[in-house]
Amino acid sequence: MKLTIIIVNYNVEYFLEQCLHSVYKAIHRVSSEVFVVDNNSVDGSVEMVKTKFPEVKLIENKKNTGFSFANNQAIKLACGEYVLLLNPDTVVEEDTFEKVVSFMDDNSIAGGLGVYMIDGKGKFLPESKRGLPTPEVAFYKVFGLSRLFPKSRRFGRYHLGFLDKNKVHEVEILSGAFMLLRKETLDKTGLLDETFFMYGEDIDLSYRIIKAGYKNYYFPKTRIIHYKGESTKKSSVNYVFVFYNAMIIFAQKHFSQQHAKTFSFLINFAVYLRASAAIISRFLKKTALPLFDASIILIGLFLLKNYWEKVVKVEQALHFETELLTVAFPFYTFIWLLSVLYSGGYDKPVKPLKIIKGIGIGTGVILIVYSLLSEQYRFSRALIVFGAMWAVFSLVFFRYILHLIKIKGFDLNSEKKKRILIVGHFDEFSRVSSLLKLTDANPSFIGNVVPDEQQNEIKKHPEFLGTFDKLEDILEIYKIDEVIFCARDISSHIIINQMAQLRNIDYKIAPPESLYIIGSNSVDTSGDLYSININSISRSANKRNKRLFDIATSLSLLTFLPINIFLVDKPYNFFKNIFIVLSGNKSWVSYAQTNNAENFKLPKIKSGILHTADPLRHKKLDEGSINKMNLLYAKDYRISNDLSIILKCFKELGRK
Repeated sequence: MKLTIIIVNYNVEYFLEQCLHSVYKAIHRVSSEVFVVDNNSVDGSVEMVKTKFPEVKLIENKKNTGFSFANNQAIKLACGEYVLLLNPDTVVEEDTFEKVVSFMDDNSIAGGLGVYMIDGKGKFLPESKRGLPTPEVAFYKVFGLSRLFPKSRRFGRYHLGFLDKNKVHEVEILSGAFMLLRKETLDKTGLLDETFFMYGEDIDLSYRIIKAGYKNYYFPKTRIIHYKGESTKKSSVNYVFVFYNAMIIFAQKHFSQQHAKTFSFLINFAVYLRASAAIISRFLKKTALPLFDASIILIGLFLLKNYWEKVVKVEQALHFETELLTVAFPFYTFIWLLSVLYSGGYDKPVKPLKIIKGIGIGTGVILIVYSLLSEQYRFSRALIVFGAMWAVFSLVFFRYILHLIKIKGFDLNSEKKKRILIVGHFDEFSRVSSLLKLTDANPSFIGNVVPDEQQNEIKKHPEFLGTFDKLEDILEIYKIDEVIFCARDISSHIIINQMAQLRNIDYKIAPPESLYIIGSNSVDTSGDLYSININSISRSANKRNKRLFDIATSLSLLTFLPINIFLVDKPYNFFKNIFIVLSGNKSWVSYAQTNNAENFKLPKIKSGILHTADPLRHKKLDEGSINKMNLLYAKDYRISNDLSIILKCFKELGRK
């Protein structure tokens, strides 16, 4: 056997399915075997592989063993002359395996090989070719010099930016996303080092290949799509620590003691620098706009106060106490912004009406509180009303400015529906367009481009726009926002070519016989997909409403505690549950638990005191019925559903 392909999977069912479709299209000319090692996924990956790809040699781990251990499990069973380590979030061209195996056959000194990789937007991924991360190279990367001077032979060694990406080169480090290895080389170097749980194992093995007397090559004569980051969030603090810790392990293993200490110092410095930057960045992303809004509202209230004192009340100057500036104004601002938040005013796309609604609700709350205060603390109703008017004007006006300067996420016209083009034969076009109508995509226009002229009858249907050779013109004439390729009808080679040529269009791929349409619009996203819409409960507004309901219910139950303790079965646990829900650790209502994989595909919510199946707890429901109840709860979430379950199962509110 010529080739063993090993894919380690962890909770990326949709990407794994697409990857396997592309793999089986590419192995026809190369005698191959395919292993999938699943690291205890809970998303239905194992069931999908068994059902759709029964020929796969499946290894089911009962825990997440890590990337190195899982690959080694399959390598020990491999029969191929070559072993390919392949990420599940990749798509290969139809001739990829034939080309890379041929190159290795012709170059006996080659121990490992990597290929030209693009992301889901068609952009070249620089990690396709990398240099050894020596202390010097690490220093240039940590301090950003490699990014500032990517093509410099001194500063650009991490991604070897000075090497032509379209030519074959000898390189030092291969990417674990596509790492072709000669089995003979692995016998000499040993398998992947299992000290590396995730990240760094590809660098370590690449370096050991070179030390064993072989060479590593970057081979751009075939390309793959690497959606990148689907199994991990690369902007997270956890990623920073895991990745850089792997670098320290590598340095301690391969560098001299002095170099390892220098490297470790640089890496530890980078860890705290990057981790701090990640924390600050996340904090600013979440708080920058509310803090600015608070500042502009407070400034406006202060100016209104001065105007009110000096102009409106010239003869009878209104003397405002210190409490107005230190308590009342911050309180007004807090209530207004909290109301805007819960009205959806901070959701994207921006909707000015939600901001106006939020300020209106907040003003009502403030006036109610104002009416309950004693006379000495009532400053001025007019100031509250004019302050609310200022808040509405300033917040909406600021967002309009952000819209004019085209800041991402503040497009006031972003409700405009997408114009989508589906490339594939008419039967696949019909299937995919039907799927789109069941998702949140909600397109305004769906057109069809067919691969060739063979189906003349399809020209009669109104969605037909032309054949593939006219694609570029069709995109421009019909102002298309997104292209979806039907993988059954369009080769991966053609898809990748198209993605590389036109970069200003969003691309997605519809695997055959799948309910998912997969894509990734940037390196920073974890990958995005269209799936049948069951995410009602995961929408921002519903998540806020559910949390607000939990808080209001908890406070109500606490208020009437002297009565409620006689109505529930376990009063002490009931009292504890109130504070558990108030703290946000649990919700009053959540999904009923089952062992079925379908349950894990539902939108994530907090575990609950009560469950969707509790109203029918006296009936013996099978798992299928419970899963349907969970699905309906997720798809059509309403506060009234939670209230109904609580009222029907009030006695159970004290359960553990």
